[in-house]
Formats: sequence, C-alpha cells, structure tokens
Amino acid sequence: MIDTTVFQDKVAVYYTLGCKLNFAETSSIGKKLKEAGVRTARKGEKADICIVNTCSVTDVADKKCRQAIHKLVKQHPGAFVVVTGCYAQLKPEQVAGIEGVDLVLGAEQKGNIMDYLGCLEKKEHGEAVTTAVKDIRTFSFSCSRGDRTRYFLKVQDGCDYFCSYCTIPFARGRSRNGRVEDLVAQARQVAEEGGKEIVLTGVNIGDFGKSTGETFLELVKALDEVDGIERYRISSIEPNLLTDEIIGFVSRSKRFMPHFHIPLQSGCDDVLKLMRRRYDTALFASKVHTIKELMPDAFIGVDVIVGTRGETPEYFECASRFIEGLDVTQLHVFSYSERPGTQALKIDYVVAPEEKHRRSQCLLALSERKLHDFYARHIGQEAEVLMEKSKAGLPMHGFTRNYIRVELEHDDALDNHLVRVRLGDFNEDGSALKGVVL
Repeated sequence: MIDTTVFQDKVAVYYTLGCKLNFAETSSIGKKLKEAGVRTARKGEKADICIVNTCSVTDVADKKCRQAIHKLVKQHPGAFVVVTGCYAQLKPEQVAGIEGVDLVLGAEQKGNIMDYLGCLEKKEHGEAVTTAVKDIRTFSFSCSRGDRTRYFLKVQDGCDYFCSYCTIPFARGRSRNGRVEDLVAQARQVAEEGGKEIVLTGVNIGDFGKSTGETFLELVKALDEVDGIERYRISSIEPNLLTDEIIGFVSRSKRFMPHFHIPLQSGCDDVLKLMRRRYDTALFASKVHTIKELMPDAFIGVDVIVGTRGETPEYFECASRFIEGLDVTQLHVFSYSERPGTQALKIDYVVAPEEKHRRSQCLLALSERKLHDFYARHIGQEAEVLMEKSKAGLPMHGFTRNYIRVELEHDDALDNHLVRVRLGDFNEDGSALKGVVL
C-alpha cells in the first residue's frame, strides 16, 4: 500500500524529450502524481519532484537528455529527480551516475512510478530499476492532452522489427498493446472531457494485436463508433502494415481523417535492404497511389533518413528522384546517427557529416516545395477547421481534415470548435493559409 501522505502538498515539474508517445506517457505519470496530491509547479516555482522522460533515438538526443537533467537539478536544488524513458532503459547506470539523479526507471517500471518513489529521500548515488528488454511485457495505458485541442492515445508499445540503424526495440521491448475495448473506453473518456480529436500513437501501431490477438483495423473500426469524437489521426504506420483495407476504411470513415504519416526512410531499394526494412519502393509507391486514388486531397507525411551507412552518392540520387516523383505532402528529414549495438555499424561506407547536412538540406527544400504546392491547390476552397487556443491578441490556428494549417483572427469563442471557413492566401510567414469564417 502506497503512503500518499508523503506526496501531499508536493510540487512537481515535468520535462519530456522525443516523440508524442513520450508526451502521452509523461501526462499519465503526471496524472498519477496529481491523484496522490502532487501539483504541477508554476512558472519560476521550485519543485520537490522532477520527472524527466528521455529519448535516445540519436546521440544528439542523449546529449539533450543529459543537458535537461543538469538544468533541472540546478533549477530545483534538493528536488527528488526521477529519470525514465528510452535513454534510461538503454544506459541506466550512466544516467544514475549523473549528479542529482535519485531514481532511474526502465520501460517496465515507468507505468507504475508510484511504487518506486518511496519517501522521496535524496540519495548519494542514483538507484536504477530496470528490466531486461527481453522480459518487458507490461503495456501501460497513456492518454494525454497537450497545450492544444488534440489528445494523444497510446495504443501500442515496443517493436519486433530490429531495423539495422535503430535502438528502439532495445529501449522499449517487444511489440505489445492494449485491448480494443479498453482503448475505446479511454476514447469515450476523452469525449466526456470535451475532447474532439485523438491522435493514435505507438512505436509500431500497425503491429497492433500482438498481445491481444486483435488487429489494428478492428481497433480503428471500434474507435470510429465512439460518439463525441469528431476526428482521429493515425500518427505513423509502417507501409507494409498499412493495408488496402485500412486505407479503404479511412476513405469511408466518419471520423478518421484523410491524413497519413508513413515512414519511408530511404527511396533506394539497396539502402532499404541495408536498413533491414520490410518493404521496397514499389510497395511504398503503391500505397501512396492507393491513398490518392481514394482520397485525392489526403495529406501524406513521410519520414526519411539521410546519410545512413552504405548510402553512396549514387544511392542518395536514386532516393531523391524517387521521392520527388511521389505525390506526398511533406518530408520529415533526419540525419543518420550511429547508435551503439546496432547492426548498421558493420556497414563499411560512412557518410561525412557535411555531406549528411547537404543531403538533408536538399530534401528539406523538396519538402517545402511539395508542402507549398499542396497548400496552394486548396486556396479558394471551403474547409472545416478545428480551432486551437492561442494567447490573447494573437491569431488563432487550427487544422483542416487533411491537416492544412489555417490562421484566423483571434476569437476565444472558437477554441476547440469546428469552424467552416474559406481558405485564402498564405499568411505572412507562409506557415498557414488565412481563413475567413463562413
């Protein structure tokens, strides 16, 4: 039995690095602490507890995690410091050795954080509590609402793919998920709270069902029936798991938006083989074609990694040509980062940092052109926009069904409301289309 009197009148600060899944999990941790009597620190207030949820997707991410920990320790002297997340799972002893850290929790422990906080007594050396990655089995439910209107619902965790460049399976364990009925119950709770949009998050959400014998399509169909939720978005789904049935259902759906995020990683088949990806460019192109055939105005975001080991100049040019010919909307470009223990380190050809930067800039420029052209095609059209809260006096923003960012004059009454607008020209910085309420 946890003695919650320890937590009464305590103040906590939360710091999250990395993906939307991390933000959802931090939100759940915060909710558990709040239920025990802990409130979130106000701006400038000294905290009794610091929670850091880390990322380890690149060596830069590791560095940012260490910097965040040092900063919080300095800003909140004497606070009980807890570090969790992927960096904590991969390098627990290293993190525990950082000055000021009291507790390091692995992937299996973070969902039950209250069991490990004890009396919040500072320690001379941090304690690390982790589970070997092969033994991680727990699925911790998480649903968060950020500063905006949308909620992030965690439906799946872990990954069984072991791509050659990636440490995520070592940080989060094998693929596992919640039951459809439990996730539907969480969506209903969001609706009761007034939430109108939910983003489905996970590590490899198309692999949903490994631990329950269900399928991602079954989940999508069940969520589509939840009254009160106006919009769902699928955060990211592997191309080989994005079935024609899923695409077809989204095209007919009442609530799932014509918005897809599909990791490509490379537009060259030879590099995809080096990466140990489970598809080729022909399959990827066919998925894009199917989406556009059924939903011509669909937004398609694509992840791409540049400068991976083995990506020769010829391979990069091949990839660039393929991506340029794809009818996609936006690229999320990442420079390859070497991770200890990954199979990619066995590949001899290494791309120089300055060449990685050049390739990244090439694809970012291509992305800007594609996104601008996509927005421009919609100027003059009518659209439904879910408006988001903004600071007084500043323009409000929201997104159309197909994820076009729209700017309106400030009106508090529009917050979290679906508004019918006519899409005008680009705003001053080109980040959105101006809208006129109809």
